[in-house]
Order: sequence, then C-alpha cells, then structure tokens
Amino acid sequence: MRKVGIIGLGHVGATLAYTLVTENLVDELVLIDKDEKLAISEEYDLLDAQVFLTGKTKIIIQDYQALKDASIIVFCAGQISALGDDGDRFKELEITSRIVEETAPKIKQSGFNGIIVTITNPCDVIAAYMQKLTGFDTNQVFGTGTMLDTARMQQAVSRNVSIDSRNVGGYVYGEHGDSQFVAWSTVTIGDRPLLTWDSELDLNQLDEAVRAGGWNAFAGKGYTSYGIATCGARLIRMILNDAKTIVPVSAYDDQMDSYYGQPVVIGKNGIESFISCPLTEKEQNSLKESVQIIKDGLANLPFKQ
Repeated sequence: MRKVGIIGLGHVGATLAYTLVTENLVDELVLIDKDEKLAISEEYDLLDAQVFLTGKTKIIIQDYQALKDASIIVFCAGQISALGDDGDRFKELEITSRIVEETAPKIKQSGFNGIIVTITNPCDVIAAYMQKLTGFDTNQVFGTGTMLDTARMQQAVSRNVSIDSRNVGGYVYGEHGDSQFVAWSTVTIGDRPLLTWDSELDLNQLDEAVRAGGWNAFAGKGYTSYGIATCGARLIRMILNDAKTIVPVSAYDDQMDSYYGQPVVIGKNGIESFISCPLTEKEQNSLKESVQIIKDGLANLPFKQ
C-alpha cells in the first residue's frame, strides 16, 4: 500500500497533498496540522476534488498513530511570516526547531519507521535536527535541499543558451540558502560541458540569478509552493518506485559531519548511495564555507535525545 503522511498544511503542504491526490500517487494520505479546522477543510476540499478524478485516495487527518504503517512522512510545518522581507531562511529557525521538538517524539511514538523528507526551513539544519531527535538512520531522513535550486540553475542556463532546461545537467551544492553555489564543473548541456557551448557566459551573474530564483518567486506572493511541492512529489514517487534516481538533496555526509545539498541516489531506503563529483578547489572551499554555516545553525539548538 502506498501510504504517505504530510505534517504541516500551509501553502507547501496543501499543494503537495493536492498533487499527490490528483496524480494518484498514494492510496492513503495522512494530513496533520496544529490547526485542526484547517486539516478538516483540506480533507473536505480534497474529497470534493476526487469526484472528478479517476483515482481514489483515502484521507486521514490529525492521527499520528495512522503514520505507523506509512512509507514516507513529509515534514513541511513552519511559519512563513517569520522569514522576513529579505528571504533569510534562518529567521524561521527559532520557530521551526521548536516544531521539530514537538513533532519528533510523536513520530517515534507512532511506531513509524519509514523515510522522512523535510522541506521546512532552514532546510539543512531542520533535516539534521529531525534526524537527531528521531534517532533514525541518516539514510532515512533527508531534506529537499538544493533540488529546487538546481532546477533554478537549469532554468538560468536554459535562458542564456536557448536550450530546453531539461537538457541541462549539473548540481547546486551546499546550503539551501545564501551560501549555496553552482558547481559549474558539473554543469553540462547534453553530454557537453557548459563552457563548450558558450565560453563567454558570465558564471558569476548566472550564480546570482540562481540564488535569486527563490526570492523572485517569493517576492510577489509572500511564499513559494508549486516548485517545492513538485520536488516533494517527485521524491515520493522515487521512493515508492525504488527508482534509484540521482538527485541533489540535503543528505548527511559523514566525512563533513553535516547535512548539505549534494547529489545522491534515491530509492526505497531513502538515501541509497552518494555520487562523488570531482569539485574544483574553489568549489571545495565554497562547500566548506557553506557547510560551516549549517553546522553553526545546528550548534545553537538544544539536542534532546
């Protein structure tokens, strides 16, 4: 049975739930939010939508015990208003870390032993904190990380070389935040390195365009939802189908002793393996700086076993 739980029914959680139902990706969907009226409303709205769909998804709300036999939990609880006007994701940490502290024991008590995907910001710190407080293996807990940022890189390159973004390969590494960076040594169009297409590209300008992508989506709406919810849905499909697909997410690297955005193989066990790309010296230094920001954020949180 394909069973998934979503904790947090704000813009992202609700969009993800709608996507899972309309695409018939799950048989049972558990929806949990601190606002019970919101959870009830989402349930009724999704049931109304199903009248017009070919698939059928059983909706369960506000029941942590129903997570026991779920394969995946997507954690996207937060408070977007804490983000502020500058888009600094670390401004959410005081609130979102407390939500993790409240939620992790309930997940453990339910008997759940599947895969936890965290979307909540700051994504890398929250993934690490959720792993510590649940005690699950690191392969079982990971964040969406730089998956969406990598898509923004593909779009930025696509616009500059007039090639469909789905033909652009490569990865954004590090924090899902200001210290992220495009590992240009990994970027290709088709099978060719990017700079063999256009050696005059301004990579610094492109890097800024990638970093600003989230702000561009956020600025007029006050939140983002479609892109990140689609990332969540794709990861769910990969796990349920044991797809063994390479994608950049926030995963724990024991050598760096940290979660950060990097390419991994996703399958039924969550993180199946890591993809080691040879980074340039400049990229390696950027990664160390980005990882340190993540570590500093985690160091400020109380670790309760």
